[in-house]
Amino acid sequence: MKAVLRAIWENRSQILEGVKNSIIRDELVEDIARMRQDICYDCDQIDEKGKECAVKGTQPCCAECGCSLAFKTRSLSSECPLGKWQAIATEEEEDKLDQL
Repeated sequence: MKAVLRAIWENRSQILEGVKNSIIRDELVEDIARMRQDICYDCDQIDEKGKECAVKGTQPCCAECGCSLAFKTRSLSSECPLGKWQAIATEEEEDKLDQL
């Protein structure tokens, strides 16, 4: 449990970015999220039952990292832990986009 909490704390800015982008919808972010989700749903590491979710009740999740796909795929500064898709912005660039 401590490892999960540490991972959540270390990735809090990316998690919050994904949460924000899932609430305040942007067409470009949604297009990127759909493309990423298509890749995730074809992956054998998808956890639709939530057994490997870092935060229970946020499934489907990635069994590799425990992240909610709804949030991770909308975080432009996140990347797939298996290298199936890459970050397209740094956290600093994402912060600048938020200010526009």
